[in-house]
Amino acid sequence: MTTKPKRQKSALAVPQPAPDGFAEIVALIATSQQNAYRAVNTALIDLYWQVGEYISRKIEAAEWGSGTVENLARFIAHSHPGLRGFSRPNLFRMKQFYEAYRDEAIVSALLRQLPWTHHLIILGQSKRPEEREFYVRMAAKERWSSRQLERQFSAALFERVVLSPPKVSAAVRQMHPEAVDVFRDAYNVEFLGLPREHTENDLHRALLNRMKDFLLELGRDFCFIGSEFPVQVGTRDFALDLLFFHRGLNCLVAFELKVQRFEPEHLGKLTFYLEALDRDVRKAHEQPSIGVLLCASKEDKVVEYALSRTLSPALIAEYQTALPDKKLLQAKLQEFYIQDTREGDAE
Repeated sequence: MTTKPKRQKSALAVPQPAPDGFAEIVALIATSQQNAYRAVNTALIDLYWQVGEYISRKIEAAEWGSGTVENLARFIAHSHPGLRGFSRPNLFRMKQFYEAYRDEAIVSALLRQLPWTHHLIILGQSKRPEEREFYVRMAAKERWSSRQLERQFSAALFERVVLSPPKVSAAVRQMHPEAVDVFRDAYNVEFLGLPREHTENDLHRALLNRMKDFLLELGRDFCFIGSEFPVQVGTRDFALDLLFFHRGLNCLVAFELKVQRFEPEHLGKLTFYLEALDRDVRKAHEQPSIGVLLCASKEDKVVEYALSRTLSPALIAEYQTALPDKKLLQAKLQEFYIQDTREGDAE
């Protein structure tokens, strides 16, 4: 008597579609997990704040010394061995956390939105209160991971924003006043791994291959629409390099790529694309489009002259294929604050 071999399940079997309601249940579970994580994080940050406040007040009143904090850490470890994160260094970090933000009511409302790891990075790497506040706001707004936050410190984002505000036309300021806080003077694309000598096609292709990273560099509200986006004017066909939509500004954002230094004539083509977008692509509820010329380099005085008379809502930015020299930027920032203080005293 022979037995039939058991039928093997195909490794390439096509998964069956989920029955009605299954996807909704999974979405409910995911939302509940996210809410639970946020609630736990909020409670944890509140606890660290309260512990830091208690220790700070005791030390300021000369009731405790650093040795008392050491004894507290030992007491917690001995009496509650299951409690982690309350070593002597961590207790002093909680004290530092409280003291850093106790006089900043507006910022303190954002603290609960960030994990403790983010706070340790910000406290450990910020040189001044303005820098702390900047990264707290940006990390909460952009929802950076700890790795992304570390990258922004390495890229000296705060120094670049203070020292080099974005170069935008008067039309951008009139139509989109908030755009100054959205765009940057320079974008770091070191993650593309571009060689020193590269073409526009190389840059274009690399950006498409690493679009997720580029979107993180641009900002959370940017949504990618298309590459070589077709634009037809009359009987002629054109293609703009990259087209995005910005949710906060409620407008299309066209990027034109240049692997050489900015030249004033580059603005003409960008202005042409913006006119075509606004006439033929933009929807009735959307704001006028914005154009960005992303160049390998630019001379600020040339940019200033080029943008001063243009009626186009455009801005000029450069892309950087390597992280900047952070120590040099920090030195320049120190000079900037010293000069700003002198001018304030003179007034």
